[in-house]
Amino acid sequence: MSEYEALAHAYDALLADGAHRRRAAYLHRLLQKERRPVDTVLDLGCGTGTVTCLLAALGYRMTGVDLSEEMLTEAACKAEPLPEDRRPLLLHQSMDRLRLIEPVDAAVSTLDALNYLTGLRAMRETLRRVYRWLRPGGPFIFDVNTPYKLRRMDGGLYIDETDESYCVWRTAFSEKTKVCTYGVDLFRLRPDGAWDRTWEEHRERAWDEPELRALLAEAGFTDIRVTGDLRSGAPRPDEDRVIYRCRRPEKDEEQA
Repeated sequence: MSEYEALAHAYDALLADGAHRRRAAYLHRLLQKERRPVDTVLDLGCGTGTVTCLLAALGYRMTGVDLSEEMLTEAACKAEPLPEDRRPLLLHQSMDRLRLIEPVDAAVSTLDALNYLTGLRAMRETLRRVYRWLRPGGPFIFDVNTPYKLRRMDGGLYIDETDESYCVWRTAFSEKTKVCTYGVDLFRLRPDGAWDRTWEEHRERAWDEPELRALLAEAGFTDIRVTGDLRSGAPRPDEDRVIYRCRRPEKDEEQA
């Protein structure tokens, strides 16, 4: 089963709503500090669209992109209560095939979406395409799970549960590929009281800071900064998640 085909329906219940709200508020604060007003924003790997819709409610014109049709279906339902002119545009695309209708003022990506790019070619092309669709001067803000976290998860067994779902994650990390594989067993309660069981596999690559800095610079990004999660200070050695902030320069090098 493909990533998030089954988990999409239980994803929001298993992840605390406050985590999304804190992340959206953090992004909003950063975007409000931009020299140029930010109106249009890309949410890359938007998942079920919680952050996308929270930012839309704050006034941004949002475009959400995700590879999972099931996650986008959840996002579309979540957007229904928003005024029609504030509902995000949702696109079914892989990150390394990003193609928008028009350039955006800013791009964001949250909750380790970029870790799902496990190959160098896919990451390089994704960053190149984000750069292509950003307006000059536009910021790109994203977070990733750190190598420290993914290595620490090797051999782990994790359980998430609600009244209607029970999720078991089994993890293994490969030093050769730098990929952490999650085997996910999901049990969901049916109306008749029985439980349905599904299984899917997720893979996240541990991208270290020198790699990402080099790839961002290669794509053309400048002003690359790395901070702790939802903080302005430098990451700690034991940080589970870090945030990268960079931007497309006002003038491309070849145009300068």
